Amino acid sequence: MTVYGLLNLPAWQVVLIALGFTHITIAAVTIFLHRAQAHRALSLHPIPEHFFRFWLWLTTGMVTREWVAVHRKHHARCETAEDPHSPQVFGLRKVFWQGAELYSASAKDASIVKRFGSGTPDDWIERNLYSRLTWQGCGLMLIIDLTLFGVYGITVWAVQMLWIPIMAAGVINGVGHFWGYRNFETPDASTNVSPWGILIGGEELHNNHHAFPSSARLSMRWWEFDIGWFYIRMLSLLGLAKVKKLPPKSTVVEGKQVVDMETLKALLVTRMHVIRRYSKEVLQPVTRAELCRSEPDCRRIARRANKLLVRERLDETSRKSLEQILARSQQLEVVYQFREQLRQIWERNAPSQEALLKSLQDWCQRAEATGIQALEGFSRNLRGLALVGAPA
Repeated sequence: MTVYGLLNLPAWQVVLIALGFTHITIAAVTIFLHRAQAHRALSLHPIPEHFFRFWLWLTTGMVTREWVAVHRKHHARCETAEDPHSPQVFGLRKVFWQGAELYSASAKDASIVKRFGSGTPDDWIERNLYSRLTWQGCGLMLIIDLTLFGVYGITVWAVQMLWIPIMAAGVINGVGHFWGYRNFETPDASTNVSPWGILIGGEELHNNHHAFPSSARLSMRWWEFDIGWFYIRMLSLLGLAKVKKLPPKSTVVEGKQVVDMETLKALLVTRMHVIRRYSKEVLQPVTRAELCRSEPDCRRIARRANKLLVRERLDETSRKSLEQILARSQQLEVVYQFREQLRQIWERNAPSQEALLKSLQDWCQRAEATGIQALEGFSRNLRGLALVGAPA
């Protein structure tokens, strides 16, 4: 063996292999830990599942049950003091640079693991190797890297060890709740860091994930790309994976004017799509019509207004700005309040499905009596809402 290891490769080839290793780790995290284990969005054949478990033991030392528990608690307590790693609580700098430490602190809490970590692998190899000898896997990876790449092996190993703490714990848990664009106004601060989910396996589409956490596919728009979903499709074609859940789809049934239980079910299941449509079909046109009558810079004003109107999480300054905008137009105030009332239908604790249905029927009747064309049209379409594949 030479000083450059058994493979005796030039530096540029070692760099490519190191990046390939980190990409496999990212794929294992997003496909196995995140989508398959934490959210049960797909099931894996034992061959890829055991490979992912073994590879994660070598390259991260993370215990499946602990990772799943921390992530599930993040969804259950998102952006609150109980969220294990919210930059809205801890600050972006702390989550970005110390995200791994925040994860470790929660993973060591037995109550969190017990409550949120159910259903993860609990076989002999998990109990006696992966969960018990966590750092030994990373130590074995160091020996492998040194053997294959010689002196370069130390750098390869360091990159492998830092990849998940920086890219997953730092970028996704930090930046993914602080900066980026949003397709859906979820109650949390999640964002899509990039529309092209390649470097972090599709996890860049984080707002999409929080809108539909149980979906195996994270891309939602035609121009978004989720490489993790591409790998899942390849595994499915090979019979090595089975997709269980995807984002629900709805349609508008032509001529349906009765708000019934099917309408309510479609609303509750596809509410993120519905509220997005409301912003596009009601809030935006009414904003343009009301604020662009005499203002020379109406585009800038309308754009600012739209951002505030669709946002669910507002700080004190933004809330005051929104109040000033709403004070300029009674119609804008009306459609904004109707949006909030529509959201309350699925957010409040109603005593029964019948009570929720009555609320939706009442909402449609009142919306169609406002005289606001955009709101009336949206309400009529909402009456015909039905799940794709469900009886109309």
